[in-house]
Amino acid sequence: MKWIRVEQTTRLEGSVQIPGSKNSSLALLAAACLADGPVALHGIPRLADFQAVFRLAEEIGCRMYRDDSGIVHVDSSGIRDTDLDPVHSSSFRTAYYFIGALLAKYGVVSLGYPGGDDFVSRPIDQHIKALQLLGARFTFYPNRYVVEAKELTGATVYFDTISSGATINAMLAAARAKGTTVLLNAACDPEVTDTAILLNRMGARITGAGTSTVRIRGVERLTGCVHTVIPDRLIAGAFLMAPGLTGGSVTVENVIPDHMRACISKLSEMGLDVEIGDQRVTSRSDGAIKATRVRTAMYPGFPTDLQQPLTALLTQARGRSIVSEKIYPNRFGHVPQLLRMGADIKVRSGVAVVKGKAALQGAHVRASDIRAGISLLLAGLAAEGSTTISGVHHLERGYENVVESFRSLGANVSWMESGREEFVHEEAR
Repeated sequence: MKWIRVEQTTRLEGSVQIPGSKNSSLALLAAACLADGPVALHGIPRLADFQAVFRLAEEIGCRMYRDDSGIVHVDSSGIRDTDLDPVHSSSFRTAYYFIGALLAKYGVVSLGYPGGDDFVSRPIDQHIKALQLLGARFTFYPNRYVVEAKELTGATVYFDTISSGATINAMLAAARAKGTTVLLNAACDPEVTDTAILLNRMGARITGAGTSTVRIRGVERLTGCVHTVIPDRLIAGAFLMAPGLTGGSVTVENVIPDHMRACISKLSEMGLDVEIGDQRVTSRSDGAIKATRVRTAMYPGFPTDLQQPLTALLTQARGRSIVSEKIYPNRFGHVPQLLRMGADIKVRSGVAVVKGKAALQGAHVRASDIRAGISLLLAGLAAEGSTTISGVHHLERGYENVVESFRSLGANVSWMESGREEFVHEEAR
């Protein structure tokens, strides 16, 4: 078993290179299966979820591998069937992208129900609605579901709720459907735009990605191409919060600041000194930060994936903060763990009230999901004594070399395994 041990750290200094976006990469890997030729993807991070994707691809005959320079190559010409193992496809939530990617070419896709982080329920009703309007038929079984379509035909789809995943899945399916598809009330996330850029490089005809109305004119075939994934704005945001707990200065490199406006504005509002460059953002703090109110929202609002690390930051702010979780109202699995460390937080009906300037104490805590893990790591930096975090497989699903990155900034963080300290140096990887 592995743990992460965190000791109180008084000051962080330095810069970190931000890897490619996890959420975008999961969509891009599936999208590459739409091409009739090989696709090369730069910047795909080395995360546990991607091993599951590679395994699924291998099982159906798609050649997907990472070369010595880190480029991921996808060649779907060898796909022999589209019956995805229900256990393997349930190991991460976004396996559903393979429906949109494979249905138009092969006519049928079978896979397990969405897995990964579960904030009680993440419905896929908007995916089902969009695909059905395009001509798909769903059959549901106890451990899997089957999607079939003799032919996909363009349609107008109005999403009842904004969903990044459903928008991407509909784009994938519509790219090779007959006729024109119009997506209304579509998600505007950078990951949606990134997927559309890849598809257009492959020969798709997509306009409006990044706005609430997306139009896709279906084409008969798509070709291979080369594409670079966008940086992970969510990882960058968590690093920018760290100086508010420890003091110091942290620079995130290889970022797109426009993708992070909501986070940057909120940190500035709290009293952190944030400096924006061309492809970098620097956050500075003396540790004196102010309470705030935040309401999560779909892009360009404040991201739900940054709510949990922000909650850790708010435990050290002056005054009372209010966090309203409007995307996943039950996404507060990190709060009981923060309470064990001495935080003063009350949660009711999707709203957390955080009383700041808590004297955090090291404790044994468990990460319940990816972002909860980074929340606990940040809290551990401000806590007196040692904090031990279990459930670190969640962190490994979302953060590449998270311990090494924080150690490079001066954080006293280390891997633990079987009660024995394991420092994982870059040269050992």
